[in-house]
Amino acid sequence: SGIINIIMKKNQNHGLSGVVNTNIGLNKKYGGDFLFQYKTESFTAFFGADYNKRNFPGTSNSENRFIGINTSYLNSNGSSQSQRNGSGVRGSIEFNLTQSAFLNLGGRFGQRNGLQNSLLNYFEWSTDNPSQQLYSSNGSFNRKGDFAEANLVYTQRFKKDGHEIKAEFNFGYDKDNESSITKKTVAGQIIDGERIDNSGPSREFEGKVDYTLPFSADSKFETGYEGQAEVSEENNNLFQFNDATKSFDPQSQYDYSVKYRNSDHALYSIYSDKVYGIGIQGGLRTEYTFRSIILDKQNQRFAIDRWDFFPTLHTSYKIGEVTQTMASYTRRIQRPHGWELEPCIIWTDANNVRKGNPDLKPQYIDSYEAGVQTLIGELSISADVYYRTVHNKIERIRSVYLPNDTSIQNVTLTSMDNIGHDYSLGSEYMFIFDPIKFWNVNLMANLYSYKVVGTLPDGPFTRTSFNWNTRFNNVFKINSSAQLQLNLNYNSPTVSSQGRTEDFFTVDVSAKHDFLERLLTATLQVRDLFGTARMENRSQGSDFYSYSYMKRESPVVVLSLRLNFNNFKNDRDKRDQNDNQNDSNGDITD
Repeated sequence: SGIINIIMKKNQNHGLSGVVNTNIGLNKKYGGDFLFQYKTESFTAFFGADYNKRNFPGTSNSENRFIGINTSYLNSNGSSQSQRNGSGVRGSIEFNLTQSAFLNLGGRFGQRNGLQNSLLNYFEWSTDNPSQQLYSSNGSFNRKGDFAEANLVYTQRFKKDGHEIKAEFNFGYDKDNESSITKKTVAGQIIDGERIDNSGPSREFEGKVDYTLPFSADSKFETGYEGQAEVSEENNNLFQFNDATKSFDPQSQYDYSVKYRNSDHALYSIYSDKVYGIGIQGGLRTEYTFRSIILDKQNQRFAIDRWDFFPTLHTSYKIGEVTQTMASYTRRIQRPHGWELEPCIIWTDANNVRKGNPDLKPQYIDSYEAGVQTLIGELSISADVYYRTVHNKIERIRSVYLPNDTSIQNVTLTSMDNIGHDYSLGSEYMFIFDPIKFWNVNLMANLYSYKVVGTLPDGPFTRTSFNWNTRFNNVFKINSSAQLQLNLNYNSPTVSSQGRTEDFFTVDVSAKHDFLERLLTATLQVRDLFGTARMENRSQGSDFYSYSYMKRESPVVVLSLRLNFNNFKNDRDKRDQNDNQNDSNGDITD
């Protein structure tokens, strides 16, 4: 986000143009943004700003058992209120240096603020003390910070169509401050509590150079470099409520300061061609990773210094005029990040702590796919079969927290580990057709057998499930200016290394109408129309059982207005706005 890279089309839409968006929804949701463009023969300038506020109420309940000589029970129910605010300004200017050379300079600055308040009622008892202890937990979380980005993009095109070199350089800066307070109360009086303060800046540098050389209409060579370097610091302080002084006292044994140094560098080459009617694309990407995590107070250092290789191969073959077959192999990487790497105990509330793992290895994903696409009349069909395996599978592991302080009991520890491998064997289908003239249908279904295998502290395990999900999108074109969209989504239950995530089903509806020859567009969105979305999980080990259920606000109703003048067009900006809108809506299924 924040990069505006528009390649000019000569003598098109010169002058001032722009777009203005506003939105308002139930439960204090509102916002807006604008982006103005001024275009001449030699340059194009952009300036924009945005502000959004999103508020999401929700409810939750949980059941926990701590199994030992005396089994303890800890159940809760209550409500929460989450809020996300964000604002920013951005601008860029792109120069047409020549007919084939373009330079773009841009930047973005903004602020963000996240708030969450919760009120949970707890019920605690044990086998040797069956009388229930009742108390409430009032929690508040606040995260706010500034961010800034600057970028430069240079594109040089050569005489041959498609022959070009493109270079991008980006710099980003973030500074966040977090504070959370949990107060344990009985009859309105505070009997215990924690306050956690967390802060630290982050700086990131990115560079990318891509070169494309076409040989013919069917063959071309691509190569490039991509690298990034990140430097960040994080300071964490814990304060415990003192009943005598009614204040929060520092707990230095839980304080920590972490310094991150991370850099990734990649080189890649891709060659594509067509041989005897078979389209072939082969590539190789090699990546170097350096990561250093330093704990100042503990005088500890954890480092990774390694090379990885990622081959890819894609083939395709056209049968007749409307049918095409495809097969491919790809290897990808997914690295751990954030708190997953912090080897320190962090209290998230009175009953939960977390601890990262600096020795986490990245996940490697090997994917084999084959498929066919065809047309039967007006019906478009695609079918694929695939086999994917994940090595060094990363999962969150729950266990009972056992500190040296024996007065601390009934606390759950969430940690990270490479638990083993998972395997997915399945097929995916997509159908696109118009049952009648004004009705377009997009139906997708994914069915696969899933297995996760590995080792936990309790010993080796194997868990399997048959999973499936479907998406049923419908667009009804009422007339040239209005349309109605109805989307249905379902995800089946699935297993994890320690438990199971239950299924969920959602229905989303939206209506769009253009006015004044598309100068003004109004869109009404209703997400999770019937209130069926939820997050429901179970996990267990030899000494614990945990169940959690969370439900956010439903339905989520938002009305948006879009004003477009002088035929403003910016495909990149549209994608960014859609991504931001999806994120801000807080979909429970994300």
